Amino acid sequence: MRLIKQNFERDGSGFVTLFPEEPEDMWYAYNLIRPKDLLRASAIRRVTTESATGSTSSTRVQTTLTIRVASLDFDPQSSQLHVSGRIVEETKVAKVGQYHTLDLELQRNFTLEKDGEEAWDSVARGIIKEACDPVKSADVWAVVMQEGLANLAVLTGARTVLRQRVEVSIPRKRGGRADDHDKGLEKFFQTTLDTLLRQIDLKESKPILLASPGFTAASFQKFILDTATRTGNKALMAQKANIIITHSSSGHLHSLNEVLQLPEVIARLKDTQYAQEAKLMDDFITLLRKDDGRAWYGPKEIERAVEKGAVGRGGGVLLISNALFRAQDVATRKRWVRLVDRVRDVEGGEVRTLSSEHESGKRLDGLGGIAAILTFPLDDLDDEKDIEAEIPHEATNGAQI
Repeated sequence: MRLIKQNFERDGSGFVTLFPEEPEDMWYAYNLIRPKDLLRASAIRRVTTESATGSTSSTRVQTTLTIRVASLDFDPQSSQLHVSGRIVEETKVAKVGQYHTLDLELQRNFTLEKDGEEAWDSVARGIIKEACDPVKSADVWAVVMQEGLANLAVLTGARTVLRQRVEVSIPRKRGGRADDHDKGLEKFFQTTLDTLLRQIDLKESKPILLASPGFTAASFQKFILDTATRTGNKALMAQKANIIITHSSSGHLHSLNEVLQLPEVIARLKDTQYAQEAKLMDDFITLLRKDDGRAWYGPKEIERAVEKGAVGRGGGVLLISNALFRAQDVATRKRWVRLVDRVRDVEGGEVRTLSSEHESGKRLDGLGGIAAILTFPLDDLDDEKDIEAEIPHEATNGAQI
């Protein structure tokens, strides 16, 4: 994502103009745009005209529209983002109040305006900073495969994205037809390698995970290195150290989740954001099982722990799902933003926002979307009563005495 222009007012209102460059940028836009925001982008509008004879004709006109956002629809597989709302600025082809759905596109600017106090809060500005980070790129490339099928995916800090699916028919090994099978397998490997090379930058040193049942992944690795040697491709040969071979139950993308849980894979990916977040969740679950009061989850429990200063310097970690920041209710979103700001800026604790698209984020969502590792143990946070509700009751009883 490229930042074209931004203007934030002191009260937290303002606008940004962004230029999405790759499919992953649509995920950031989805997490940034909220209902009631103003969105200005290129649009195709169908215009119907009537001639003097009474006949009508319909044409599609490209224009620029500004809508008040009502709803969003994001397709994670195709990375397409559709934003619907009512038009707020009249144009030659659209009237105020009419409904329209904007399809945000790569390589086309869009302008997002948020009005109201603290509309551009720390979380929203953090999303822009992360999306526009020039070093933001893939953490891991993965090829999950079986004979005749390969799914090429990229793991980023936010999610797992299927980039390409390769399918090549390979004849079975039958009496006297082994050569046909070998030729089909070579064609499959060549097609998969060509597809992979169109996706990755050989100048970068990123892990490349090859997973399959049986020996397909190992055979594909040998094909890659043999091709690099035969063609004299030094950049491809240099990727040898980055290739990780492991087992999967199938060549389908869903098998990637089980692969990423394997200890040997976690050890090789320890420096990636994905692995770091997975380790944090594992550490949290380990502490939770110990039941020593240092691991808590749930909205009220975590808010009470923060109030007691238990999520701060010295090891306090707040784990929060990015799904909570997509709440349509402004008050609910502000609740979590205030909590994040207090832990990070006041208490000095660590805040990790986990993606609901990754396995670690899904585990966190199963715990209510928020959890914390405390700097010191606290007991019975889930049994505490609402102090604010108790005070008037006690005061009344005291007055009667």
